[in-house]
Amino acid sequence: MTAIVDTPEEAAALELPPLLVRRPLEAFLDGCGLGSGPVEASPIGEGHSNVTYLVRRDGGEWVLRRPPRPPLPPSAHDVLREAFLLRAVQDTAVRVPRVLATCDDEAVIGAPFYVMERVEGDVLTTELPPGADPARIGAELVDALIEVHAADWRACGLEGYGKPTGYLERQLRRFGGLWEHNRTRALPVLDRVTEWLGAHRPESVPATIVHGDYRLGNTMFAGNRLAAIFDWELATIGDPLADVGYLVATWAQPDDPDGSIVGLSPVTRQPGFPSRAELVARYEEGSGRSMSDLRWYTTLALWKSAIFLEGSYKRRLAGTTEDPFFDKLEHGVPELAERAWSTAC
Repeated sequence: MTAIVDTPEEAAALELPPLLVRRPLEAFLDGCGLGSGPVEASPIGEGHSNVTYLVRRDGGEWVLRRPPRPPLPPSAHDVLREAFLLRAVQDTAVRVPRVLATCDDEAVIGAPFYVMERVEGDVLTTELPPGADPARIGAELVDALIEVHAADWRACGLEGYGKPTGYLERQLRRFGGLWEHNRTRALPVLDRVTEWLGAHRPESVPATIVHGDYRLGNTMFAGNRLAAIFDWELATIGDPLADVGYLVATWAQPDDPDGSIVGLSPVTRQPGFPSRAELVARYEEGSGRSMSDLRWYTTLALWKSAIFLEGSYKRRLAGTTEDPFFDKLEHGVPELAERAWSTAC
């Protein structure tokens, strides 16, 4: 499957559209004052949703982010919405890369995209770099989330970015509808989780910016300091405890069963990392928010993950992605649904 071509004519001749088209991209970057000459591009990161490339040419290197190939669920993978939020918070304490350019003209590379600065550091998934302090890394991850939730979203110009009330009801409604779009098979256990979430929904705390996919693998560390938070495509204005539930749901501990796709950063099984309970306690102390309903939010996170990843599995079955991670989803999505049910009950 060809991902990068030189010209629109080459792109048009392919059965599946490429992800980058060099000549139009070079002209766009020229117009933005971002380097000169031929573009070299290589995929970076271990993300399995939106597509991220490191772009190099004379004058520098940058990071380009675009949606995956279609078919895509309605309203999903909106990279320009993501770029809007990054620009809105870039002068706050929230740790984000700086957006340098956005493009809504699909004629350039075949999809909307944005270009951001490259942040130097390590994404911690399976290994720790020399000198890394696991306890400090866990503390930084929590403290950076507290900063996200403390940002004054109204002052940032995000008044219309999301509705500050009714977030949890909308999450249940939106992802329930997304399941109908994404599903490739019957999963009765997921239906039971859907019913449980609706019957036990708590009252939301006051609204904040919500990342929507906050986990270790979506951050970058420079030494023991968290330098940047990435992958904001699910961000909105809503209930901050949804982020805490998701962080807990995706945090691997030494006593977790092997084979789970939930622990997307298995490095945290190593000695010295805080437990899930210690992460929660640090967030509760630093934010002043009660964690009494965290079981519901953790179940919500697992349920949403199963639904979202079923969409990725659907794209794999359709042949529009070659990501080998998606092969795990035949059994991984039912596994997530079972874990959601066991967390609820």
